[in-house]
Amino acid sequence: MQDMHEMDELRKIDLNLLLTLHALLTEKHVTRAALRLHRSQPAVSHALAQLRDHFDDPLLIRKSGKMMLSARAHTLLPPLEASLYGLNNLVGSPVFDPSDAKRRFRIAMSDYAARIVLPSLLVYLREHAPGFDLAISQASREMMLEQLENGEVDLALGIFPGAAGKIQKETLFPEEFICLADRRFLPENGKLSFDEWLAKPHVMLGMLPDAVDEIEKALIARGLKRHICVALPHWSAAVSLLPGTDLVLTVASRSVTPERYHEALCRFEPPLQLSGFNYEQAWHIRKNTDPAHEWLRSAIMMSCESFR
Repeated sequence: MQDMHEMDELRKIDLNLLLTLHALLTEKHVTRAALRLHRSQPAVSHALAQLRDHFDDPLLIRKSGKMMLSARAHTLLPPLEASLYGLNNLVGSPVFDPSDAKRRFRIAMSDYAARIVLPSLLVYLREHAPGFDLAISQASREMMLEQLENGEVDLALGIFPGAAGKIQKETLFPEEFICLADRRFLPENGKLSFDEWLAKPHVMLGMLPDAVDEIEKALIARGLKRHICVALPHWSAAVSLLPGTDLVLTVASRSVTPERYHEALCRFEPPLQLSGFNYEQAWHIRKNTDPAHEWLRSAIMMSCESFR
């Protein structure tokens, strides 16, 4: 009887309305949802009114001039997305062909990944999956994991030591830390002792000014703290702050190659024990049934092959 009741609930709503709901909740914008669905804006607005009536909830609410998901909409998106992918696999072709597939993926990554991963990935996609479009966003690692959980992004690239539960991840390549500074403000050997390094003003990379990264964790473990003179989220801009200053930057090695930084700069090993780390791609387990998503993850792995 319970199964029949569930089928009765399904009969109360048009499947096309569920497709519209998915577009509205992922785009958070009526016009963008209409473009995605190839429908008129009035038609999508009318569908939104029907959906609000069906769920007895506003679904999209305006806050600070932006459309945001209601609490109910947040709970609807993950099962909705999983169900639609399941139905698509049921009625679609069992063999996925990237050459004629048309998909738009939302990927969260820093400008570090955008600079070292994205170029080779785009070359591969334009040749093998020209119908794949990418929408890139940037966020803190905590926010990336939250966005994966809520279905706001399809994939995230970064460092995710705290990922657990339904978030899956895969190592793309190993990384290590290096230091950069203007050689005029360094000893003749181009290196700093730990005490000298700690006494310097530092540039810290992070989406949030008070972020606690691997470097801060290593210092906290010793009861120490460095002087953060500049905190910013832009990897490429951080290097340009160093020439002519006594600032020190401790950063992932692949973010700066010799041809990319100023001749005044000197590269040296950090004078404190910092463990290497794995750069990863992370996704929600509900994406495991999506063959296009699986293919994209493989393409990203292939694009990072030279880094392993």
